Amino acid sequence: MTDQHSAAAPVVSDQVSTALAVPDEVPATVPAEALAVPEEVSAGPEVSAGPDRSTLRLALVVGGLVLAVLLGFGLGRSNTDGAATGGPSSAAEHSDPPGTGPHNHGTATGTDQGTPTEPGGLAVSSAGFTLAPLGTEFAAGRPGQLRFQVRDVQRRPVTRFAIVHDKPMHLIVVRRDLTGYQHLHPTMAADGTWSVPLTLAQPGVWRAYADFTVVADNGAQTAVTLGTDLVAPGGYQPRPLPDPATSTTVDGFTVAYQGTPQAGATVPLTFRVDGAGGAAPLERYLGAYGHLVALREGDLGYLHVHPEPELVDGRVKFWLTTPGPGRYRLYLDFQVGADVHTAEFTLVVP
Repeated sequence: MTDQHSAAAPVVSDQVSTALAVPDEVPATVPAEALAVPEEVSAGPEVSAGPDRSTLRLALVVGGLVLAVLLGFGLGRSNTDGAATGGPSSAAEHSDPPGTGPHNHGTATGTDQGTPTEPGGLAVSSAGFTLAPLGTEFAAGRPGQLRFQVRDVQRRPVTRFAIVHDKPMHLIVVRRDLTGYQHLHPTMAADGTWSVPLTLAQPGVWRAYADFTVVADNGAQTAVTLGTDLVAPGGYQPRPLPDPATSTTVDGFTVAYQGTPQAGATVPLTFRVDGAGGAAPLERYLGAYGHLVALREGDLGYLHVHPEPELVDGRVKFWLTTPGPGRYRLYLDFQVGADVHTAEFTLVVP
């Protein structure tokens, strides 16, 4: 395409130049009128100092189009980089490939296990999201209602969440001495407010973990675990952790595990559930044969691990990465006969 803006100004023809030429020697007596340039020559073709009107109009149109494209690109990025806050979510399923073990959403940044990482739930804000409870005090032993929102960096309630293992929100509540474990599933209103019935059985400080995956306008998913404290006023008498053991009983079932977790390493843990007549007929609960939560004593760091998609020799197999040494409390949720049970273990990682 011809570059209309870079061409030089039109050159005056040689004939006009000759007509304008002044003799080298001009007699002193030559009248001034003899040196005048004829009007038709001096007028000559008009040479513009800048682009003509059509060129200027074209430049303005092109410039306007470029500006509109740039503005549209900038606005698009400002919308897609953040989480969506419009209507309630009916988001697609979580995008992790099935059968990927260990499948964990308990880290602060949502990174799947397989590499050492810090546990989640240690902060009320992470990855640009904040857990905002609408009330934190409960009367011990009395039914109450926990209500909260997840807000973005602009303090707007987030309303689009991925469905992870049949639910868009997993809420874990436990007292700071690691007793009173509850695994709940709140429901969300149109304004992004989550609510769930909650009873804090004993006085003390409790920890609530919101485990969720946000879906942005561009489809990107961010798994986050945030934590906040709840309070049940009264005399707090912490209970010591039970001694480490690889077997326990709950609701008439014997649950045992095999495996030796190591700090910073990913190792398999397999759980077997036996009833009165042998191996219990495990059923899928929230899309899996079991759910394993690990809480670290002291800071209450949180890990939520999902198992292999199928039983392995009749056992539920997890891959667990403990982030560091310490004492942990393990909570295994499993389902038999449409009832959900929780087996608890104390684990020491050297």
